[in-house]
Amino acid sequence: MHFVRDVEYLAEYKLKLVFEDSVAKIADLEPYLDGEVFEPLKDADYFRKVSLNPDIDTVVWPNEADFSPDFLYEIGKDSEYPISDIDFGNRKAQAA
Repeated sequence: MHFVRDVEYLAEYKLKLVFEDSVAKIADLEPYLDGEVFEPLKDADYFRKVSLNPDIDTVVWPNEADFSPDFLYEIGKDSEYPISDIDFGNRKAQAA
């Protein structure tokens, strides 16, 4: 079982997640925003309100929507490369 230890909003519906084993992953949640509880998350401004709930060891939103940490670990892509190399849909992040 995995536990989310840190979350950072990146862009669109992408989050950088750090897990209990110190593995960092990028999760694109856009394809998984189905159902009534996830409907508000389709609004990008609302999606940015993500936070970490240490009581349940995962990410949550103000409407109490959350994702299983094991699911996030499974769908996340390893983030071993610099943030400037992450592909944000139709554009790549530019190094400063």
